[in-house]
Amino acid sequence: MSESISAGDVTNSQFIVGNNNRLTINEAAPQPQRTGEASNVPGGGSQTFVGRGETLTELHERLSSVNAVAITAIQGMGGIGKTELARQYARQYAASYPSGRCWLQARELDVASQIVAFAKVYLQIEPPEGLELPEQVAYCWSHWPGSERVLVVYDDVTAYGRVEDVLPPEESGRFVTLMTTRRQHLAVTVDSFEIEVLSEAAALELLGQIVGETRTAAELETAKAICEWVGYLPLALELVGQYLRQKPDVTYQKLQNRLESQRTEARALQKAYPGMTGKLGVIEAFELSWKALSEDEQDVACWLSLFALAPIPWELAESNIEEAEKEDFEDGRDALISRSLLRRIEQGSYQLHQLVREYFVAKLTQRGDADRLRQAYCQLMTALARQMPGRLNRELLLRLTPIMPHIAEVTTSWQDWLSNEDEEMTLPFVAMARFYEEQGAYSQAEPWYTDCIKATQNRFGNNHSDVATSLNNLALLFRSQGRYAEAEPLQVQALTLWRQLLGDTHPNVATGLNNLALLYESQGRYAEAEPLYMQALTIWRQLLGDAHPNVATTLDNLAGLYKSQGRYAEAEPLQMQALTIWRQLLGDAHPSVATSLNNLALLYKSQGRYAEAESLQMQALILRRQLLGDAHPNVATSLNNLAGLYKSQRRYTEAEPLYMQALDLNRQLLGDAHPHIAANLNNLAELYSEQGRHTEAESLYMQALDLNCQLLGDAHPNVAATLDNLALLYRSQGRHAEAESLLLQALDLNRQLLGDNHFAVTTSLNNLALLYESQGRYEQAEPLYIQAIAILNNRLDQDHPTTTTVFNNFIHLVSTVLEANQQSELSDNPLTQSIIEWLQSQPQQ
Repeated sequence: MSESISAGDVTNSQFIVGNNNRLTINEAAPQPQRTGEASNVPGGGSQTFVGRGETLTELHERLSSVNAVAITAIQGMGGIGKTELARQYARQYAASYPSGRCWLQARELDVASQIVAFAKVYLQIEPPEGLELPEQVAYCWSHWPGSERVLVVYDDVTAYGRVEDVLPPEESGRFVTLMTTRRQHLAVTVDSFEIEVLSEAAALELLGQIVGETRTAAELETAKAICEWVGYLPLALELVGQYLRQKPDVTYQKLQNRLESQRTEARALQKAYPGMTGKLGVIEAFELSWKALSEDEQDVACWLSLFALAPIPWELAESNIEEAEKEDFEDGRDALISRSLLRRIEQGSYQLHQLVREYFVAKLTQRGDADRLRQAYCQLMTALARQMPGRLNRELLLRLTPIMPHIAEVTTSWQDWLSNEDEEMTLPFVAMARFYEEQGAYSQAEPWYTDCIKATQNRFGNNHSDVATSLNNLALLFRSQGRYAEAEPLQVQALTLWRQLLGDTHPNVATGLNNLALLYESQGRYAEAEPLYMQALTIWRQLLGDAHPNVATTLDNLAGLYKSQGRYAEAEPLQMQALTIWRQLLGDAHPSVATSLNNLALLYKSQGRYAEAESLQMQALILRRQLLGDAHPNVATSLNNLAGLYKSQRRYTEAEPLYMQALDLNRQLLGDAHPHIAANLNNLAELYSEQGRHTEAESLYMQALDLNCQLLGDAHPNVAATLDNLALLYRSQGRHAEAESLLLQALDLNRQLLGDNHFAVTTSLNNLALLYESQGRYEQAEPLYIQAIAILNNRLDQDHPTTTTVFNNFIHLVSTVLEANQQSELSDNPLTQSIIEWLQSQPQQ
């Protein structure tokens, strides 16, 4: 059963809102309206004026200026509140127009007849008989009584030609002409006064006034969401407010659900209520502008509706338009702007209002070629996603930022029109994930990879190559974050699926083997990683021959694995083979050659072959600068690595400026919040620590630690490494309690993330043992050295520098204990006893 509502109640509930302060009529009007004044300004409407107080003041200043253009037009999209602003102005500033206020409806009624009728009724002007209508209008203007200012409002002007011949004369200076229009730039003689949608605060205040403050406050977040969904458009807000007012049992949440499911068909947007200034629903208001568009202009509108609700780079919008048709396409765009259906944000950038876009999407759905347009949009965005370069610096990120929302729109709105071919289904998801991943924003990248898995599974089922690719990508992200336990099952699933679908000798299988090997290597599981690299290498060679980039890449990776184990004699020829292949395929001047030179330099550095390492590192740096320019992440990497080489040789004065250059360059390219920045800070802190510059070192370590925790989470190998380094600094300062706490945290973290037998665990064990030794806590230090040596003997070559270092540290501990005559504190472990016997057998110095 419907519940009736009195007309008075509805009228009193109307509100005019905007972006500024609340302003009552009596506060705004300089003087009350005079009795008997000549005016036909529509009555009714709001008793309070919420939000557009400053806008109203600005409009009055514009109209009162001695240099004002003769005609001013309040311009904006349908439903934005142009008519109500003009009405409020005419009412609140009545005293500024003592000689009358004439309101004319310009859309449908004959304006000339309205002027003559006003003059007869309100001014008692009777034009002489026999005059044609235009002559009657001229007579009325010339015989307007009084000598003071007159306000003439032309409401809803659709074209300047409809009113041009019936405008008041400019010569008298008395007539102030105000128009409202959806058109931009009606004529060169018209001054545009554009108004915007509401602020969130004003929109909420409007809903509160209509629906009730208590009811709105109870569902405030949902009310905010509704305001955002309707794009803060006054007409839409008033419609949904009145809808809720008429339906006290409908909650904001239920209304939100209806809007999101029914879109522009929602009843809450359809009809105006008695007493409202606007007489049309939102869709009816837009329909007036739509009907005025040509077919070609409507085509442009439907194409733009496919883009995200974000600024649209025009270069992107027209990128698939034939060159000969681009000017026509621009004309269509300009027609939309002219009718306030599209807004120019800045040069080359345009945006649709939320509800206008919804309306255009509905129009697109009615077209016979809708699917073709959606597919064309998907093809355009996936082509852009496919072209995304491997490394993204800040310049590239800035160029990509305006495009990314439109690539994302494919995944949210147009996913059903993505092709099944050539991994097109995965490309938009991967592009979005990599956009964030390259910025170190791993938490923002993860949902895109996760959604990609779901999307491919929904489209293809669980057994499809694109599903395997999606699993592989998420596994790689988890590896970057040190989330090895989560990465491994995904990587294994991807490899298993590729093998089932493609056979054992397919490029994707080789990729899966390589990536699983990288994961195992990251965890120090060298024995498991090596055969996977070997299998991948065999497949690449079988499919692609000995001279192929993928072969070189796997050789590089396998050499890196051998280097980590101290198997330098095996690593070097593999590294040399990789470098030879790159040069053979790409010439001496290529980024991949520079990378291979860098890796060979790192191998030589590990062996203490500093002169050879420096020569290669310099070649890599020079080559990267030549090929990539001075501002590139790979240049920063070379600077950092060359600095590390100098630090190893204690050439501190040469190392510091290189570390600083690397840090500054990465900040310039990647911003302040990126894992590479944390690594640079950590490395520079190590340098300062070795120089005894403890205060500077501690500050940098703390910055690196905070940044790693922020970007990678508290549980990441990089966090553990920085804790270890900071602990060493504290130990050198005699801050033993602080050092012990950090070392225990690092040890626990490394064991948790990497297992009990990882290389990084030996670092923490060694450092903690050194701390205990320096405190005379020999009984606690001994088992830590023994554990570290056992791990290293199982993982690394016997001659690996780290193995040698830890073993020598243990010998020093035993020697110290013997010299202190505290042998009873040592255990009967065979290794300990063998060292005691060896030391005791040495001749006395």
